[in-house]
Amino acid sequence: MANYLKKKYIAMQETWGDGIKTRKQRFFAHLDAHLGDHAFFRVLWTNLHQLGDNAWRCNQPSPGQVKHLADLGIKNIVNLRGPSRWGSYALEREACEKYGIKLINHRMYSRRMPKFEELVATKAMFESLEGPTVFHCKSGADRAGICSALYSLMILQQPIEQAIKQLNIKYLHVKHSKTGRLDHFLESYQQFNSKTPTDFMEWAEHHYDRDKLTEEFHSNKWYDFLVDKVLHRE
Repeated sequence: MANYLKKKYIAMQETWGDGIKTRKQRFFAHLDAHLGDHAFFRVLWTNLHQLGDNAWRCNQPSPGQVKHLADLGIKNIVNLRGPSRWGSYALEREACEKYGIKLINHRMYSRRMPKFEELVATKAMFESLEGPTVFHCKSGADRAGICSALYSLMILQQPIEQAIKQLNIKYLHVKHSKTGRLDHFLESYQQFNSKTPTDFMEWAEHHYDRDKLTEEFHSNKWYDFLVDKVLHRE
């Protein structure tokens, strides 16, 4: 029975894969966004913060929030979740088209450290942006946090001591859960750089041992429960 319901649910989500075309699809896309993707938590709380003159970070925007971003002069929205079946993604894509914002899908991860090739791709994405940009994930805490930290390092040329503050409880980032691997990644660079001042990308290419750092990090099971089961983070 559970598998049957899951298949029906996925089939419903796939109906708006190439765009929302009917009132029925729109109704269920909104319902899916609120009940499946927890958009009701984000109605009044957007986790919107400015990084610099041309960059902001936030959580998954609703169509109304996309309009607000357009009114602020935002030209690009970078979706760090990547394309998905969620109604929230279909609604976001539609709203971006409606309000003249370029939607860029650039998937990042909250529970593992980035590969060097992913850092290269992220830097290239940053450098390709034209105009004010918003980076978002689901809650605006973890993937938006690491993306903002990398933007601070790569584009704003901020020191690691400042960039690492983008991963903070202020944004509801929990460093003692598996998402703390992102902190450990940046802290490792911070420690190396304090002894041997090195450009971040040079460190990532020649000194970053992803497997070793991953083995070193151990999360707290209670914080994992909070992040995974209570907060339902991706």
